[in-house]
Amino acid sequence: MWSPNSLILLLCFLSLYLVLVAARKEFVVDTSEDNYDTLRLSSLFPSSTCNPSNKGDKKRGSLEVVHKHGPCSKFSKDIVKPLTMEEIITQDQSRVSSLRARLTTNTSKQDTLYSKTTLPAKSGSTIESGNYIVTVGFGTPKKDLTLVFDTGSDLTWIQCQPCAGHCYRQQEPIFEPSMSTTYTNISCTSSECSGLASATRNRPGCISSTCAYAIMYGDKSYTIGFFGKEKLTISSKDIVDGFYFGCGQENQGLFYGAAGLLGLGQDKLSIVSQAANKFGKVFSYCLPSQSSSTGYLTFGTSGTFSNIKYTPFTTTSGSLYGIELAALYVGGTKLTISPSVFKTSGMIIDSGTVITRLPYTAYSALRDAFRAQMTDYPSTTRTDLLDTCYDLRNFQSIKVPKIGVLWGEDTYMDVPISGRFYAIDISQVCLAFAGNDNDNDIGVWGNTQQKTMAVVYDLGTKKIGFASGGCA
Repeated sequence: MWSPNSLILLLCFLSLYLVLVAARKEFVVDTSEDNYDTLRLSSLFPSSTCNPSNKGDKKRGSLEVVHKHGPCSKFSKDIVKPLTMEEIITQDQSRVSSLRARLTTNTSKQDTLYSKTTLPAKSGSTIESGNYIVTVGFGTPKKDLTLVFDTGSDLTWIQCQPCAGHCYRQQEPIFEPSMSTTYTNISCTSSECSGLASATRNRPGCISSTCAYAIMYGDKSYTIGFFGKEKLTISSKDIVDGFYFGCGQENQGLFYGAAGLLGLGQDKLSIVSQAANKFGKVFSYCLPSQSSSTGYLTFGTSGTFSNIKYTPFTTTSGSLYGIELAALYVGGTKLTISPSVFKTSGMIIDSGTVITRLPYTAYSALRDAFRAQMTDYPSTTRTDLLDTCYDLRNFQSIKVPKIGVLWGEDTYMDVPISGRFYAIDISQVCLAFAGNDNDNDIGVWGNTQQKTMAVVYDLGTKKIGFASGGCA
């Protein structure tokens, strides 16, 4: 027989238990704070002068991150020409299509095309649209080269003399392997050559006993060349000897300006894996809010932040970075979206995609909630991709509802205000999200929504972290 006191204790215990269970199932956002931000419209557009970030990378001895079309860029305008909005959107869609294809394509069925330190990250469109660039050193003596860095790619490659096929125009002189005392070709029979298939999604070739690689990108740009090994200099104190990379001899497409690409994927041939002994398979970056600001790319744990919030990677095919999107919020209110919508599509995070793609059902809910809280501002014509746009010529500042994201079970983040809009001009300022054609296509968390945040990738523990205020 239970005594009254025992029953009271039991009821209290059960109540506490139910509260704890509910807490595990439902993440609750604190809505006591203001759920709007004030946006100065002038902040949507870059300054005419370079304004370097004063956060993060400088005290770690890092290099600047610069937009290739902005005032901080060293690229000459005759080599790197600005893209139109139509070109940016077209190339962005090509990239998204290419990433999706990688998740459904069996590498074995593909053919070849032929028989603790910080770097500067510079935003631009050298490969497809919206990518960022860093400068590293190759060879002995060291030659500084500007490369696109890309979380959606694995193999690092650069253009190399003698350019037996074709080399596009780049800012720095093209690398000459014959002038470096530390360059070595990789043989066709080596295990490293065999490993190219997973890093390039193409079988390696063999030319005069030298291993050859081929990579094609979503916009039909491509690079073909020899597989080599060289000294890679990240800083004067951080050198990766015997770094495997592609020495491009036939390179075509939208690469103009940069010397090649730095692969940050999860494959064993990516720079993250090759430099694991030195940096522990951890890297982070912060993408600048505008082309007149700077950011950074950091290898190792020195770039992490105290306010970082982590969530586990999800399992994806290949080396892309999967992340679990669990819920969306607008103005502090959780949107009514079935969890099955997010589980069906899945999500990856990508440094090279400009506009975030969401399952159509999720995007529709986000768009409708956002529009409902933006009725004070006149709408205007849409673009081919962005369907929620405003004419803000008569405003100096506006109130914008916060957009929140829940990753996994308990990692909540507000999208920075710089990541909520994509401005074509002041008369066409658009919500910077787009919907997939259906709910089955995988979502992509793009770089517009990552701007100003410290994003930390820890491949050792299989988690990714976010922290606000990473750079200006």
